[in-house]
Amino acid sequence: MARYPIPARETRVEIRVSNSRFIATAAPVFSIDEARQFIARVRAEFADASHNVPAFLVGHGPSVTAHCSDDGEPGGTAGRPALAVLQGSGLGDAAVVVTRYFGGTKLGTGGLVRAYGDAVRAVLAQLPLAEKIPTHTVMVAVPYSFFERLRLLIEAHHGEILDETFAADITVTARFQASHFPPFQAALAELSNGTLSAEIVETNEETIMPLGAMV
Repeated sequence: MARYPIPARETRVEIRVSNSRFIATAAPVFSIDEARQFIARVRAEFADASHNVPAFLVGHGPSVTAHCSDDGEPGGTAGRPALAVLQGSGLGDAAVVVTRYFGGTKLGTGGLVRAYGDAVRAVLAQLPLAEKIPTHTVMVAVPYSFFERLRLLIEAHHGEILDETFAADITVTARFQASHFPPFQAALAELSNGTLSAEIVETNEETIMPLGAMV
């Protein structure tokens, strides 16, 4: 599966241009229906705005579906520049709505193009990023004497501990990027002289992980 950055969560930034307010709201979307629902929600929230200009990318690269609208602004001055900035960001599965409250000063076509593009650039600058990454969720039961070594081993292989159950042994549930699991399993076997191994209990091909959480 091709890896590409996506928005980690919904983010909003406001800029002002010649007394007009431009509020850019960006969010992850994984289908056209999700994109439409997000756009409808923002439009409902800002129903009194002069314009709510949407742009979205569903997918990435050659399989991307792109859409934009000027929402009543002069043709080509709003949706297209917003979409162009989104496309230039390298993101996939991303939608943005730029809400404008007219401030009484006309910006002209060039001013509108700059303002809508700048609003999208502003929200992208603040947008936390994630990736969809194949992961394995695994379980391993260890004696109490081995517990701290296991925790260190999981950390060394960039795993994330999800749960710890204390009984006769300690059962640890952890999640690894799929490519990191085989080296962890080999290290676990070596450290325990072949007595311990982790069992994969779930595989998710599209786990959304913040960039930097798994390396």
